[in-house]
Amino acid sequence: MTQTTTKPTLKIIPLGGLHEIGKNTCIFEYEEEIILVDAGLAFPTSEMHGINIVLPDMTYLRENRHKIKGMIATHGHEDHIGGIPYHLKQFDIPIIYGPRLAIALLRDKLEEAGLSDRTTLKTVGPRDIVKMSESFSVEFIRNTHSMADSFTIAIHTPLGVVIHTGDFKIDHTPIDGEYFDLQKLAEHGEKGVLCLLSDSTNSEVPGMTPSERSVYPNLDRIIAQAEGRLMITTFASSVHRVNIILQLAQKHNRKVAVVGRSMLNVIAHARELGYIKCPDDVFIPFKATRNLPDEKLLILTTGSQGETLAALTRISNGEHSHIKVRPGDTIVFSANPIPGNTIAVVNTIDRLMIQGAKVIYGRNQGIHVSGHGAQEEQKLMLALTRPKFFIPVHGEHRMLVKHAQTAQSVGVPAENMVIIRNGDIVELSADSIGIGGQVSSGIELVDQAGIVHEHVMLERQQLAEEGVVTVATAINWEGKLLTPPEIHLRGVVTKVERSLLRQLIIRAIERLLEERWCDFARANNSQGLTVDWGFLQEEIESTLQRLIRRELRTNPLVVLLLQIPEQPIGQDAAPIKTYRRRRSTASVTS
Repeated sequence: MTQTTTKPTLKIIPLGGLHEIGKNTCIFEYEEEIILVDAGLAFPTSEMHGINIVLPDMTYLRENRHKIKGMIATHGHEDHIGGIPYHLKQFDIPIIYGPRLAIALLRDKLEEAGLSDRTTLKTVGPRDIVKMSESFSVEFIRNTHSMADSFTIAIHTPLGVVIHTGDFKIDHTPIDGEYFDLQKLAEHGEKGVLCLLSDSTNSEVPGMTPSERSVYPNLDRIIAQAEGRLMITTFASSVHRVNIILQLAQKHNRKVAVVGRSMLNVIAHARELGYIKCPDDVFIPFKATRNLPDEKLLILTTGSQGETLAALTRISNGEHSHIKVRPGDTIVFSANPIPGNTIAVVNTIDRLMIQGAKVIYGRNQGIHVSGHGAQEEQKLMLALTRPKFFIPVHGEHRMLVKHAQTAQSVGVPAENMVIIRNGDIVELSADSIGIGGQVSSGIELVDQAGIVHEHVMLERQQLAEEGVVTVATAINWEGKLLTPPEIHLRGVVTKVERSLLRQLIIRAIERLLEERWCDFARANNSQGLTVDWGFLQEEIESTLQRLIRRELRTNPLVVLLLQIPEQPIGQDAAPIKTYRRRRSTASVTS
């Protein structure tokens, strides 16, 4: 009797980028080896109070850190490399490969965070092949995107070749002259591609995405017509767009003042690597702009997405220390809002207009094109690679569904593709594809201090929506109030008189002490009287929570500060405990 051995499957586990835009992070796992493709971040929604960035839940990688062999960065956008410094604080990544521009930006991030010793950074070029481990070799294929120096990758595994497109569009007239290596894709298609993971961002858009070069004549016209001071905002990482703006500044004899740390950083690296070519004298220090006529100045700034701390947002709020909007200014938004940022962007535009600026924005102006391929480009990718199996990635659910429909239209059978969520384990063999379970997924929120845990966010949400009621009270060893409680309401709307609410709270605490003191205080022969102050504070807090909810008809955060007396001489100190609950916070002080 012969025994049959089951060949291991290739596991593909996305931790971010599915059913959403941003925080693109994907795990490839074979037996005891893991490689990562990208590790990005996303920006917070308006409900995430105080949050700076959003990361994927990396629990699975923390638990399997011993398997990690290395990482690939497909390009340098924040939604692909922005999470790396945060992850390196939790686990090591032995080596990170990526294009020159992405690695230059990442090196700065790691040096600033003091993490340079936690990994090795290595640059790669088009058609380079690196051996990541026994099971994984990765080939880098030049593609075209809104950011210079971007790659599609072919991952060579024991089961076959898996192609991950990264972010891409097919630009036949790229600004930097770096063409999409369609020949290499076709070669892999001819040899056989086991599985394709492809960018779904523009899967609902028919036709093809216009070339980056198509914005040149429209920006040229706008700059030529601007009579006074000119400000242009775009994504700092849109190197091709920045290059166009700098070329037009030279053409129209305007000096460029760059505002915003990320913009300065990207331009410096892009010039060093040759992706932006312009003479030094096109730039002018901001302090020197005072001596320059308005019609000779172009301010290139961050803030195209209405980010709270970005330069243009601060300018619109009148909070920038050097730049104030003046009537006659022309301000150009050479970017469209990404999902979730629309309100912040239109509010910024309104504030700029109120101050007298002429603001040029919107899709009909022809001053922005997407960096992601539309349906015809997605079809071409499928036709060139001819994958056996297909996984649409990088997009919200409807985008993934539409991309799957497009794949069916060019011959990929429905049973040979899966639509997945973050955390799904895709198990791939030479003959099958399916979802074989889930790993921990979700989000990690980061503010200035670090990771913000769920109970803190719940409290912030409750504070923002319904305010806070604080009650400070002191109780003696006989179970009596030492002084009347201090009560403060912040952000709470109530028709109940404050004096009446105060009386109700005092009476509720007194009644609880009168009726139940024996539940909290017990005589002990060796220690005298002992009081379970933790249990008492929990019961008072619950009582006040019910009372306030009933009287105010709202559910504010209730903060109870319970002060207890010093332990009588000769007795041991009573235990002091702190309880944290979803709808309130209680603490004890002595």
